[in-house]
Amino acid sequence: MRLDKFIGNSTDLTRSQIHQLIRQGAVSINHATARKAAQHIQANDVVSVNDEVIERLSVRYIMLNKPVGYICANHDGEHPTVLDLLDEPNKANLQIVGRLDIDTTGLVLLTDDGQWNHQITSPRRECSKTYRVTTANAIDAQTADTFRDGILLHGEKKPTQPAELQLLTSHSALLTIREGKYHQIKRMFAAVGNHVVELHRERIGEIVLDDNLLPGEYRPLTNLEIASV
Repeated sequence: MRLDKFIGNSTDLTRSQIHQLIRQGAVSINHATARKAAQHIQANDVVSVNDEVIERLSVRYIMLNKPVGYICANHDGEHPTVLDLLDEPNKANLQIVGRLDIDTTGLVLLTDDGQWNHQITSPRRECSKTYRVTTANAIDAQTADTFRDGILLHGEKKPTQPAELQLLTSHSALLTIREGKYHQIKRMFAAVGNHVVELHRERIGEIVLDDNLLPGEYRPLTNLEIASV
């Protein structure tokens, strides 16, 4: 890997800052001053900037408890994004795995492993996602059967795939779906004459949101969670 790319991947330094530091002689490889940004480094090389060793970033897998008011995007001119909640170097490289609406809370996964991301988000995988839903009106007893049989949403040509609805109270339930149509859950309840007032994702595949994470908090996934995908 090129020296400037390695530093850029492992720090928050911009490309121009990196090049300036190299010109100033502030960058070294194995304690020898580096002179070229394009110089290639090997796996065992020790790179330092201003005598501080740059640690190689390993691939990251993160679980975040998304609060209301944040959008699932890398950049936005109007609203804060989930990346603003992270205290991580070079966080702009992280991919958001399974996006949530601005008013939806709960489990969001982030990674810089594109293949792992694809294994979750590819429609062919039919990865299950479970949400806790709170509705404005009482949930009709027939709704579970309707969702299990599939329901044709407005503007769609095919009905939704079978979904599992587990009633918790008269106005709340757990809903598990295996696809990700636009505003799907809100549209499903609207189709049966109800309105979603709160939506919280609890699970993606076998990965369950950690109860210890407060809104806005995050932690690395365990090896077992990573391997479950």
